[in-house]
Amino acid sequence: MKIKTAEFIISNTKIELCPEPTLPEYAFIGRSNVGKSSLINYLTNNKKLSKISQTPGKTQLINHFLINDAWYLVDLPGYGYAKTSQKNRLKWQGFISDYILQRENLLNLFVLIDSRLPPQQIDIDFMEWLGEKQIPFAIVFTKIDKLNSSNLNKNMIHYKKEMLKYWEVMPPSFSTSAESKIGGEGILKYIGEINETM
Repeated sequence: MKIKTAEFIISNTKIELCPEPTLPEYAFIGRSNVGKSSLINYLTNNKKLSKISQTPGKTQLINHFLINDAWYLVDLPGYGYAKTSQKNRLKWQGFISDYILQRENLLNLFVLIDSRLPPQQIDIDFMEWLGEKQIPFAIVFTKIDKLNSSNLNKNMIHYKKEMLKYWEVMPPSFSTSAESKIGGEGILKYIGEINETM
């Protein structure tokens, strides 16, 4: 699948203000500074679609983008460390979980993981929560261009080993680099395949 058009629709913190749930929806989430905005801009081939910041926690709203007039790509605030108040973090946690649990047309959540880091407990806990709530998700390893193939392979094996402590089988996973434009086709193909089943 190719993305031909990507149009910003709305930003908000209330699920009732999201677009009518008539189209398939795919959301992207991850710890702050995992490279989410860069990945979204790479997937849509639009450098200005999602705002990129060196400051963790820049995305603070649920952002809807209409793709090919056929489905929504949703940019969610990062979880974990962010340069904001505890009150804001708790508020985000509330509306993010409301969105994930209540959005009826959310078909898949892409959980972004920094490929350079060892498994982080906050990511493991978040994915375990998704499993408990029966939310379909896939893992997207980011920034793979920052590692040589040997270290990347070592990290992937380590991550799989850690995940299999909690899961019988690994969720679908993708390895990506926004900078080197690697892995986007796989994500879009996966979205296209889900859309075809609708």
